[in-house]
Amino acid sequence: MSITERQIFEPDGRAIPYVDEGTGPALLLLPARGLDITYLGTLASVLVEEDFRVVQVGARRPGADALTMHDLAQDVVDVMDHLGVEHAWIGGHAFGGAVARTVALDHHDRANGVLLLGVDAGETESSSGSVPDHEFLARARDTAIDAVQAAALAATPEPEWAAIAPGLPALIIQGTDDRITPAAGGRRLQASAADRATLVDIDGGGHLFVSTHAGHTAAVIEDYLDWD
Repeated sequence: MSITERQIFEPDGRAIPYVDEGTGPALLLLPARGLDITYLGTLASVLVEEDFRVVQVGARRPGADALTMHDLAQDVVDVMDHLGVEHAWIGGHAFGGAVARTVALDHHDRANGVLLLGVDAGETESSSGSVPDHEFLARARDTAIDAVQAAALAATPEPEWAAIAPGLPALIIQGTDDRITPAAGGRRLQASAADRATLVDIDGGGHLFVSTHAGHTAAVIEDYLDWD
């Protein structure tokens, strides 16, 4: 059954938001640091129209405990268990892609592959970027969630989250004009697993190409997964 409205999954009071749409092969989408899942809605809707089941998984509300990337990955897997999703492509935008890589490394059997929409290399996402991107981020970013996620990244050694999990394919999509998660990061990651990682550029796409070029991005994903 497709659930199109936002739901809240509350294991141990973690309050993890999610939206579950569609009935086809499962694809998870995780947002960038500090952002709500709302801005991924257009991309998700296009993919649903192409017969994918798309689960958008947001960030838990901040609590008292310090978190690591492994905790954030476990949140994603717990939502999958809640929805009965045994395995899926795990995708994320910027920091969401770092969580996706952690899911694949920690829970290899749950990931069919990883979809990285702009590669977060562990640097501050609010570094130089276009004016529209920064205006959106300044308006939309939840600073409390952002701080928790930044701390989780800082608390986790890079080898535990940054690599593409052994044996799994990866699709890397990046905007050529993205100066917040620059294209060079995606190229380096693709080169580290050249036998199983595919890189596609969205010409003219900035950091928010997942929204501004949602149709093009969805078409790249559909073509790749149909081939895969």
